Amino acid sequence: MAGRLKDKYAIVGIGQTEFSKDSGRTTRALGVEAVRMAMVDAGLRADEVDGMLSYSGNDSTDSPTISSDLGIRLNFYMDVNGGGSSTEALIGLAMGAIEVGMCNTVAIFRAMNGYTEARIGGTGRQTPVFRGASLDQGIYGMNSAGQSFAPSFLRHMYEYGTTSEQVAHVKVAHSKHASNNPKAYYPARVTVEDVLNSRWITKPLHLLDCCVETDNGSALIVTSIERARDLKQMPAVIMGVAGRVSKPQAGYHWTRGPISRVAGHYAAPIVFGQAGIEHADVDVTGSYDAFTFTTTLQLEAYGYCAEGEGGDYVSSGIIELGGARPNNTSGGHLCEGYTHGIALVAENVRQLRHQADDYCPNWQNGEHTYDYSAGGCRQVKDVEITHNLGWASPPTGSSLIMRRP
Repeated sequence: MAGRLKDKYAIVGIGQTEFSKDSGRTTRALGVEAVRMAMVDAGLRADEVDGMLSYSGNDSTDSPTISSDLGIRLNFYMDVNGGGSSTEALIGLAMGAIEVGMCNTVAIFRAMNGYTEARIGGTGRQTPVFRGASLDQGIYGMNSAGQSFAPSFLRHMYEYGTTSEQVAHVKVAHSKHASNNPKAYYPARVTVEDVLNSRWITKPLHLLDCCVETDNGSALIVTSIERARDLKQMPAVIMGVAGRVSKPQAGYHWTRGPISRVAGHYAAPIVFGQAGIEHADVDVTGSYDAFTFTTTLQLEAYGYCAEGEGGDYVSSGIIELGGARPNNTSGGHLCEGYTHGIALVAENVRQLRHQADDYCPNWQNGEHTYDYSAGGCRQVKDVEITHNLGWASPPTGSSLIMRRP
C-alpha cells in the first residue's frame, strides 16, 4: 500500500453473537446473524453489500452460503485458511478488491463453534486438520498451539530473563477489562498468584496463561471513506494494514532468525510506514492473546518497548485501563472469548467510536464515567488511534492501524 490507500477505506459496521460453550447452532446460523448485525449497525441493505471474505479454518461456513441466506448477491468473495492473522489480512484484501473495482462493500466474518465442534487441541466433536506451517508439529508431536509456540516463549525467558510472573500481568489486565464487559465469557478478575497457581498445560504456560475456547460469530464491514460518510455509524478510518507477514522461514522458523523474535518485527515498519505515525500516537492496542506470551512478544516486536523488555512492559501497568496504552479492552481471547482475532478489531472500532462500554448509562451518546473498577466503564478517554496486532504463529502475523475521522 505504501501509504497510497491511507484514509481511503474504513470499517463501518460490526456484529457479534454471544460467546458460549455450546451455541446449539451451526456456524451457518452464527455467521448469518453476525453479518446481519454488522449490516444493521452500518445501516446497509442487502443490495448494498457485494463482497464477502471469511476465515474458514476448521469449522466455518462458506461465503456464498452466508450471503444467499441474507439475500446478498456477490461480485467478489473468498474463503481462506490461515490462523489468527487472518482478520487484518482480509481487511487489506477487501480494500484491494474495492480499489480495483471488483466490488464496493465487503463483509468479513468468522463463524466458529470453537468449543463444541473443532477444538484446536484435538477434542470436540470434530478433529481439526492441521495444514501448512504445521509440518514441524507433525514431526515433533506438537499437536496444539501451546506446544508449538512454547519454544519461542521459553527462549525469550532464557535470553532476557522474562518471568512467568511478568507475563501473568497480561491475564490480570485483560481480566480487569473483561469485568467491565457484560459479553465476556470469563468476567472474573484474577491475580498474578491465580495465574501461577493454575495447573501446567505445557511449560511455560499455565492454564490461566491460555485463552478461552468459545462458540461465536463475528463480522466487520469495509467500504470506501466516501461511502462511509453516508452511513449510520462514525467510520473507523484505516491508516495502514499489513497482512500475512512472515519471518525469513515460516516452517522451522528457528533455523533463520532468533526463535524468540516473532513476525511483528517485520510487519511493524510496513504498517507504521503506511500510517505515518509514531508509537506514541497510538492510544489503544489490540494484541492477539491466544496466550499471555503472544501479547508480550508482539508488543515488543512492534516496537512498543525495546527487544527483550516485553516482560517489563506488560507488567508495568501500561496495558491496563487507566494506563498509558491499554491493550484488549474487551478482555480479549484470554477472557472475553476466542474468535481468531476478529473481535479484537471490533473492540477497537468501538473504542474509536467512543462506544466501548455497556455499563455506563449513556455510553451510546459517548458519555462515560471512566471508572475502571469492576462493573464499571471500559472506554479509554479521548481515543484517536488504535493498533491491532494479529498473530497466527511466531513466524506469521498481520497488523492494522485505524483512527477517528
